[in-house]
Amino acid sequence: MIFVSCKKDKEVEQYAEDFNYTAISVNGASNGFNYSNLTGSPVIRLAFSAPLAKGSLSSGIVFKDNQGKLIEVDYSLEEGNRIVVLKAAKSLFSFSKYTIEAGDKLMSEAGGRLRTPFTLTLVTSLDPADKFPRISDEELLTLVQRQTFKYFWDFGHPVSGMARERDSSGDIVTTGGTGFGVMAIITAIHRGFVTREEGLARIQKITTFLKNKAQRFHGAFPHWLNGNTGAVQPFSTKDNGADLVETSLLMQGLLTARQYFNGAGQEADLRNDINNLWNAVEWSWFRKDNGNALYWHWSPDYNWDMNLPVRGWNEALITYVLAASSSSHAIPKSVYENGWANNSSFRNGNTYFGVQLPLGPAMGGPLFFSHYSFMGINPLGLSDTYANYETQNKAHAQINYQYCKSNPKGFYGYGPDCWGLTASDDINGYKAHEPTNDNGVISPTAALSSFPYTPEESMKALKFFYYKLGDKVWKEYGFVDAFSLHEPWFASSFLAIDQGPIIVMIENYRSGLLWNLFMSCPEVKTGMRTLGFSSPRL
Repeated sequence: MIFVSCKKDKEVEQYAEDFNYTAISVNGASNGFNYSNLTGSPVIRLAFSAPLAKGSLSSGIVFKDNQGKLIEVDYSLEEGNRIVVLKAAKSLFSFSKYTIEAGDKLMSEAGGRLRTPFTLTLVTSLDPADKFPRISDEELLTLVQRQTFKYFWDFGHPVSGMARERDSSGDIVTTGGTGFGVMAIITAIHRGFVTREEGLARIQKITTFLKNKAQRFHGAFPHWLNGNTGAVQPFSTKDNGADLVETSLLMQGLLTARQYFNGAGQEADLRNDINNLWNAVEWSWFRKDNGNALYWHWSPDYNWDMNLPVRGWNEALITYVLAASSSSHAIPKSVYENGWANNSSFRNGNTYFGVQLPLGPAMGGPLFFSHYSFMGINPLGLSDTYANYETQNKAHAQINYQYCKSNPKGFYGYGPDCWGLTASDDINGYKAHEPTNDNGVISPTAALSSFPYTPEESMKALKFFYYKLGDKVWKEYGFVDAFSLHEPWFASSFLAIDQGPIIVMIENYRSGLLWNLFMSCPEVKTGMRTLGFSSPRL
């Protein structure tokens, strides 16, 4: 339509009517203004109510990445110039967000402007091409162990040698994560990443700090420490004293180191330091007035106010095993039965995805339940009154795998090559991911630390993470903590308690190194037999 106005000089002036869009499609599908799971070369078709001026396309329709950088675009016009077809000049990056903004700089041939500006949001999906050259499975396992080890070696705290809680935690070091780090150092010596002398020196630095600087409470360490001073870094207001579970994860690593460094001289000195730290833990005192359970926390300011008994099934079996194994402050079997087993109340026995689960919550809980205690405790052939622990852990991992494979919530990316739910960083902070608490976030440590239980499924996941996701998840300290292909979202963080099990459990799968060392402790053999365990290793 043309509007005509009369002027005093009787000249006729024409004004073009503004125009609007009439249809939008991406790869032939119309879905409003949001499109996801796209290939790297989507075809965008925008239809308008008037023929477009070709010269206005580049300024009127702008293609940007998530940082606002302009994307080079090839434009073409169809159907009397009423449809513009856009294609990115180069393939878009996988799992990335882009926008297409159509604004009032877009002109019609008659000089009209776009009446209603709009923005399309495009989210790309997996680019199936390999991101790194293929290597053998054994080389890949070694590469993952070596790169992940850098977290503990290159990023270990310079004063204490202990493991930082996460890559952004500054001077905050973690007790349990340091136990994992000690086991990672032993693995690194075994694999030739560092020398025996270098590994010994680092663990000596750690034990010297623990012995001379780190605060202890009835022999137990807090969850977090200041890596410079050894002072408690409160985990929460009332959690500013002893953490018995974190202490047990630390002692699991130190006892493994004691068994590994079996030589004279400095190695004998290290063993002596470890024995002093180990024997100083007053495990039985944490029964809280001689009760029938161990308690997780004690504070010099709040006493037992946290009031959290250590009960199964979770990650803390190692706490009862070490408490029963202590030469100086041992607990009797009754504390295990009434505290940890809670009179058999941790039994499950239900079947999920065709797999029967002996113990624990519905569908098993987060996978770290099958990792933390079993970095040292060998579950293969291990049983007691309540379960066969090889069956337990394999069932737990298999159920987690089958859940992700079946993908009942329909999250993009889940499947036989992309699985694994456990506690990790999350889009909205930190979350204990599990089948009953699933928001689409995969944690690489879940599948990779399950290698002893699901070797084929874990190898598929490893290859997918490394070759297909590539540098979206593979960084300077190994795999990032978590990701969601559904959002998409990729963490930039690394956590000691997630990186450590990857190295150690892969090694247990490959050689049984850490299992063999820890299970060789004479106190552990005695303690586990006291609790009623049987195993070829006892």
